[in-house]
Amino acid sequence: MLSGKKMKSHEKLKAAAVLVLIVAIMMAFTACGGSKSSSGSGSSSGGKLSASGSSALQPLAKQAADDYMKDHSGVSITVSGGGSGTGLKQVSEGSVDIGNSDVEAAEKLDKDAASKLKDHKVALVTVAPVINSKLGVKNLTTKQLIGIFTGEIKNWKEVGGPDLKIMLVTRPDSSGTRALFKQYAMEGKEEASKSALETDDSGTLMETVEKNKGAIGYVALSYLTDTKKAVAVSIDGVEPTLENTYNGKYNVWGYEHMYTKGDGSKTAQQFIKFLSGKSYVKEVEKMGYGAISKLTDKAAQNHDK
Repeated sequence: MLSGKKMKSHEKLKAAAVLVLIVAIMMAFTACGGSKSSSGSGSSSGGKLSASGSSALQPLAKQAADDYMKDHSGVSITVSGGGSGTGLKQVSEGSVDIGNSDVEAAEKLDKDAASKLKDHKVALVTVAPVINSKLGVKNLTTKQLIGIFTGEIKNWKEVGGPDLKIMLVTRPDSSGTRALFKQYAMEGKEEASKSALETDDSGTLMETVEKNKGAIGYVALSYLTDTKKAVAVSIDGVEPTLENTYNGKYNVWGYEHMYTKGDGSKTAQQFIKFLSGKSYVKEVEKMGYGAISKLTDKAAQNHDK
């Protein structure tokens, strides 16, 4: 029979042994849990990603970000606008991971800065003149369009519309949408200065057109998918549609670019691959953007002239 002191010592040893056993079990459980997580599909791989720039590409980038984060719970993606020039400047400086742009980097940055960026073409953007649906004008010739945006034509009655003053909504110099419109719709002519409104927020532009019967601006087709208060105008009898973009009949379009500094992070690469991949084409077109894979040789040749 054990003495009192020996009994107490024995009980302490038993308690210590039990504690060690509990700790060992907890460590083993944690290790198993970690092993199970790391051997999964990778859908919970982490990473923060930021993108800024083109307001034309912003709706698609935001939707793609939301869809991507649903399957990649550890990834956080933020998308903001500001214009193509802003996005390119910020990705060049390293303040964002992706710079969204409607034009090539060399058009907005100096040669050295542009050379350090990698171009990822992710979609097509078709740009259309947009007016209030109550105005009643369905077509404008290139000459009339240039006259309106240079300020030479000031009343809608001059182009077959009602006797109503034209309210011009233009874009700032940093806008990639403006650069596309200038090159392919305006024959290189500059927009009128001191116009009624200048904005690179396509949402603000659409709101202005929807509320003012005499207003006219231009936006990516993606901003016309959910409104009946504003409509696109044909140019020289050709309607701005994805089909007419693909077949080369409508030439006011450009590539949507996502730029990274160098190759960019692994998270950026994976997100860009997701957005531009075959499995996401239907969503791209549903939102009013074009799939690069559907562009005909004729359309590409006409555009590059």
